[in-house]
Amino acid sequence: MKHTFRELLRFRYELYESLRIAVEQVLQHKTRAALTALGVMIGVLAVSLMGTAVAGIDKGFNDSLAMFGKDVFYVGRWPWGNVGDEWRTYRMRPQFRFDDAVRVNEIISQTPNSLLELAVSRDERHRRVRFGNNSVEGVQIVGTSHTYPQVSPAEMKEGRFFSEHEDVSGIRVVVLGHDIADVLFPGVSPIGKSVIIRNQPFEVVGVFARQGEFLGLFSLDEMVAVPQKASPSARWDRRDVQIMIKMREGANKNLAMQEIEGAIRRVRGLMPEFPNDFEINRTELIEAELGPVKKGVTMAGIFITGLSLFVGAIGIMNITFVAVRERTKEIGTRRAIGAPRRAILTQFLVEAVFICLIGGAVGLVFTFIIQEMFKNIMPAFPLVFSWDLLFIAVMASVITGILSGFAPAWTAARLDPAEALRHD
Repeated sequence: MKHTFRELLRFRYELYESLRIAVEQVLQHKTRAALTALGVMIGVLAVSLMGTAVAGIDKGFNDSLAMFGKDVFYVGRWPWGNVGDEWRTYRMRPQFRFDDAVRVNEIISQTPNSLLELAVSRDERHRRVRFGNNSVEGVQIVGTSHTYPQVSPAEMKEGRFFSEHEDVSGIRVVVLGHDIADVLFPGVSPIGKSVIIRNQPFEVVGVFARQGEFLGLFSLDEMVAVPQKASPSARWDRRDVQIMIKMREGANKNLAMQEIEGAIRRVRGLMPEFPNDFEINRTELIEAELGPVKKGVTMAGIFITGLSLFVGAIGIMNITFVAVRERTKEIGTRRAIGAPRRAILTQFLVEAVFICLIGGAVGLVFTFIIQEMFKNIMPAFPLVFSWDLLFIAVMASVITGILSGFAPAWTAARLDPAEALRHD
């Protein structure tokens, strides 16, 4: 036990001496140490930025899916995703109508222990919205029911959603998206004022809170909601009506989907021998389609960061070999007065790890700086820096130092003292 304790104390002293020598060497050769640490700094910077970006993409992806509601199914003529050459088949399917959602709700109420909660119709058109001299082209006009807030995660910034009376009567009222309200009514409240949609005045009764963009493809803040009987589709055509069906909390998704299929077939009047002429879409379909893209981005990030760290490790190894060659006589002197090989090995390993940690620390500082700059330039892009990522960056620095410094340190530890003392 005493022998083991003595060995531990000796190793602790060797570690302390190795760290002191490492600091001295860095201070004596500042330029060389900085250039050596540069490769590791770039590697850690790449690790941190890539990890931050991947985590941000993942958060943005999940936030985007949350906009649709993970407990909501979207029933329509078209499936989500690429339909390829089958588009003619989907185009020839019968159109859904606003009243179809009412019939689905009747079926839900008549079904004992139904897994479904509510069906809401929804259609959209793109029209110009104008107030005075301000106008926005191509605004998404959503015609829907007064029950829309029950199936949508959207919240109100000010005002209210339209009422059941306004919905049933087709009164021309509108709820503006956050960005539309900012453009049409900069600095003032739009509540009570009227905007022009298709040459018809619509009174503003509410403004949605900011919802954000869906994967950068479109913004939910650039839409407006109107009663379905007052929407452009109700007046001129009935295309592109969807039925949003919310399942009850805790219900099994597959069973709920089967219930939806049965309800829609009843609404469509389909006999058992006929196939479905509709699609039941849910967020998992988007997740499954974009999953390989996320995986590809992650794999590319791992390859780039791994390559950066490998280049940094080569630089550390090269400089450590140079240091061993320059200090061969010093190594011989230490070995001659009784220093064990372990002490020499520890010394050069500690120096390599110390330089890597310096590079890693500088890389993390630059990561924070670049992250803050990116937030100011693109505030909509979600960047996520976690403590786990900090731990990974530090461990990457340490592992890089050990792997790159082991071969030179082993070479130094194996030097013959007599030969080393004769080295010029």
